[in-house]
Amino acid sequence: MRGAAMVLAAVLAGLSLGACNTVHGIGKDIEKGGEAIQRAVK
Repeated sequence: MRGAAMVLAAVLAGLSLGACNTVHGIGKDIEKGGEAIQRAVK
């Protein structure tokens, strides 16, 4: 569970630092973040 929290924190930091100018780009970033969390939980 702690590892998943660390991954989530890293994803949120990446999203806040990344410059997404379009809704489509934000959707892709969120999708990739979700996939990373799923891999970490497995």
